[in-house]
Amino acid sequence: MRDLNYQLKQMCQRNRDGSYSTQANRSRMLNQIANQLQEMGYRRMTTRSLKPKHVDALVRRWLSEGMAPGTIKNRMNCLRWWAAKVDRRNVIARSNEFYGIPDRQFVSNDSKAVAVDDNALSSVKDDHVRMSLELQRAFGLRREEAIKFMPGYADQGDHVRLKASWTKGGKARAVPVLTQEQRAVLNRAHRLVGSGSLIPPQKKYIQQLRTYERHTTQAGLSKLHGLRHAYAQSRYQALTGWACPAARGPAAKSLSAEQRQQDHQARLTISRELGHVREQISAVYLGR
Repeated sequence: MRDLNYQLKQMCQRNRDGSYSTQANRSRMLNQIANQLQEMGYRRMTTRSLKPKHVDALVRRWLSEGMAPGTIKNRMNCLRWWAAKVDRRNVIARSNEFYGIPDRQFVSNDSKAVAVDDNALSSVKDDHVRMSLELQRAFGLRREEAIKFMPGYADQGDHVRLKASWTKGGKARAVPVLTQEQRAVLNRAHRLVGSGSLIPPQKKYIQQLRTYERHTTQAGLSKLHGLRHAYAQSRYQALTGWACPAARGPAAKSLSAEQRQQDHQARLTISRELGHVREQISAVYLGR
């Protein structure tokens, strides 16, 4: 293993920021970046060798390869993480616009919502997997969050709190408990695992992830990230009183000034509940 690859791997192992999947993706992308730097002739690099010329060369390569803007921005996030860990933040411009990286294209009015009814749930034979699916459906959780869920920790009565180590990007957040159905789901989770986790005691996360994948596939369930879309669309309807564009509701341009304000506030609320910061991300789930 080359020095840079090895040092980046060690850096990732020492700094376990974010969820399991975030850490794994970061380690994988940094290894790819190290390989690409080697291919472009930057040899004998160490983690402290990172310079603006390396960033420029990588971005030029990614743009020339026609890489999607979102993928490039994910790699830039990894580069900034690397630079921060070696106290060299200034080698990378703060804005991606500096490098000519185009904006992501978020807006789509095609709904990606997925419905998993009780009959479909009953076909999932593993109790813990079935409970994770119920949590995804009721609270719009990501798969990893629902697998790592600990009801004894998360259930705060009027909201569930999610640990930073469960979430994408390592950002703790709260999701409100607003309906009797949500309360019933939490009560079932308490009965199933008590003060424990939805990862059985004898398993690690990656093992339970494989169990989840196997049982959902056997039950004929797929595209389950769509449960987050369904949650977001349901919340939008509850917050505004009308359906979102992705659910065949009115487009933003047809709303009155008062409705546009409601629309904006609803999108901010939903973005926070889903674990995002920017209102623009809501268009992925709701359309525009």
